[in-house]
Amino acid sequence: MNRKINLTIYNENYHEQTNPEVASVYPQGIHGAVRSIFDGDEDIGVIRVATLADHEEILTKEALDDTDVMIWWGHVRHKDVSDAVVEMVRYRVLHGMGFVALHSAHASKPFMRLLGTETDWLRWREAGEKGRLWNIAPNHPITQGLSEFFVVPHDETYGEPFGIPTPDEQIFLTWWQGGEVFRSGCTWMRGQGKIFYLQNGHETFPVYFQKEIRLIIKNAVKWACPLRRNLMVDYGGSNTPPLEKYELEDGDFFTLNPDEHAGAK
Repeated sequence: MNRKINLTIYNENYHEQTNPEVASVYPQGIHGAVRSIFDGDEDIGVIRVATLADHEEILTKEALDDTDVMIWWGHVRHKDVSDAVVEMVRYRVLHGMGFVALHSAHASKPFMRLLGTETDWLRWREAGEKGRLWNIAPNHPITQGLSEFFVVPHDETYGEPFGIPTPDEQIFLTWWQGGEVFRSGCTWMRGQGKIFYLQNGHETFPVYFQKEIRLIIKNAVKWACPLRRNLMVDYGGSNTPPLEKYELEDGDFFTLNPDEHAGAK
C-alpha cells in the first residue's frame, strides 16, 4: 500500500473513570493502550480517538469518511451510543472501512447491526482464568509472527455457544482453564468492508499490553485496510438498464425502451 492508514479508535472509557482497579491497569485508558500499539508505525497516518463522552462530536461523517479502519471497545454502555453514529459506521463499513471489534464489542450496536444476529449470546464468567489461543489459520495475514498457540494468563472467560453468524474465516480458537472453548478470532465481509473480532481484553487485566495481542491488533488493522479509502460502488439503482444490448424473443413483454411500457407492472 502506497499511502498511510488512517485509524479511528473508539473506547467506552467508562470503567477507567469509575473503577480504581481499571484505572490502575489502564491509566491512559484502554484507548491509550491500544493507540500505543501503533507508536512509531510508519504505515499509520492520522489516529483519532473517541470515547462515549465525546463520540458524537468526534465521529462525524467527515471523520469517518477519512477513516480506513475503526477499532471498537465497549462493555456496559452500548445503549448510550448514538444511533446516528452507529448508522454512519455501518454505512462506512459497507463502503470499505475496516472494523476491528475487541472483547465486549461483540454486543456493541455497530457489530450486531453489521452481523445481523444477537451476538451477545454466549457463556461468560469473570474468574481471571488462563486462556490458550490456538492459531488455526497460520497463513493468514492476521496471524503472522505468532506461534502455534500462546497463553493469556488471566482474562474474562467466554464460551460457546456464541450467537455469531458462521465466520467467513476462523482465525483463533481458545481453550479456557474452566473447560470452555470459544471462537475467539473471526472475520467476515460485509459489503466492501472487512470485519475482525478478537475476544480478549477484559478491563481488569493488562491484556492489551501483551505482545501477542498487540501484534494481532496491528496485523488486523493492516489486513482490514481497504485499498481505497471511501469506496462508492454504483449498482445503478432501481430498474437498472442493461449493460449490453440484446434481442428480445417474440412474445416478451418488456423491451429495451422503458418508456414504451411506462407504468406497466
